[in-house]
Formats: sequence, structure tokens, C-alpha cells
Amino acid sequence: MNPLSEEMIACPYCGEHISVLLDSSEAWQEYIEDCQVCCRPIVFHLQLDESGEPLVNVRTEDDTF
Repeated sequence: MNPLSEEMIACPYCGEHISVLLDSSEAWQEYIEDCQVCCRPIVFHLQLDESGEPLVNVRTEDDTF
């Protein structure tokens, strides 16, 4: 199984839909990646469901999770 998958997300700042590459080699991750459109920092929360599929939530740096 390839741990890399491509997903579309909506930037929590500008609302643009962008394609991101997710690395699901770890069951839980939190990291920051800049939006490809507005360049603002998006906080990613990535975890795997029971079948090993990635579930991703994004937020701004100011939002609480």
C-alpha cells in the first residue's frame, strides 16, 4: 500500500480548493503547510480510520481544535 495519497481540501483562510499530498505512514499527525494560493499557514490534523484511510481536518492557526 502506498502511504502517499492526494486529497483536495478547502483553505480555511481563502476558501480555495487545493490539492495536497498526505503521508499516511503514521496513524496520527499534526503539521503546518502553507496554502498554495494565499500562502497562509494551514494546520493539518491527519489520522487513519479503521480501514487505514486518511481522515484530514484543516484549520487556521488561530482556531482551536
